[in-house]
Amino acid sequence: MLKKLFWLIFANKFAVKVSLKLHSFAYRWSGTIAARLNDGIHPKHRIMQYKEWFLENIEPDLVVLDVGCNTGMMPAVMSSKASFVYGIEINCKLIEEAKRKRQSENIEFICADATAFDYTPLRAIDCVTLSNVLEHIEYRVEFLQKLITQIKWNDKKRLLIRVPMIDREWIAVYKKEMGVEWRLDPTHFTEYTLEQFEDELLRAGVKILSHHIRWGEIYAVCEAM
Repeated sequence: MLKKLFWLIFANKFAVKVSLKLHSFAYRWSGTIAARLNDGIHPKHRIMQYKEWFLENIEPDLVVLDVGCNTGMMPAVMSSKASFVYGIEINCKLIEEAKRKRQSENIEFICADATAFDYTPLRAIDCVTLSNVLEHIEYRVEFLQKLITQIKWNDKKRLLIRVPMIDREWIAVYKKEMGVEWRLDPTHFTEYTLEQFEDELLRAGVKILSHHIRWGEIYAVCEAM
């Protein structure tokens, strides 16, 4: 009798939605308190090792443009290998922090909207990096086309792209089906399937040279066609 009563109370859409929302809250809160325990640095940076992947795929002495550089962590990492790194970020407070903490002779931080910025005055670029950035842009195909056509390129039009996947786990897809917030970040316009990612890049004129999936994210070495 008690078992039937339990399932009568909890086996319904309202209860499922509440539990899914609690799951999302626990995910976000776990990351917040974990970062507090680690001097403000989220443990995902150490565990996922995405910075190492970008660095491995940048050849020495290249000129790199890092789009969505946040507080400058990626430009600082890549500046140890690249000859020069541009870091562009829309949030000027983050750029101020980047300049305060991570400025060096071979880094230039730019506070601007990457989708509207005029890239023509920059020096010739060898590689563009987008680390969990593309999903924050609404008109992604148009943005990539703008980058490709407006940037002065050196030899190869190389792009290194990292994006989150919606099919990283079943519960993200189920949340979307149930009308519950499913995104890792509410500012995301999308989270990808591999098929969607390949289609968007193809429409933008970008070829995927190689890719792998790790921690529910796509890591892709690409080249503009």
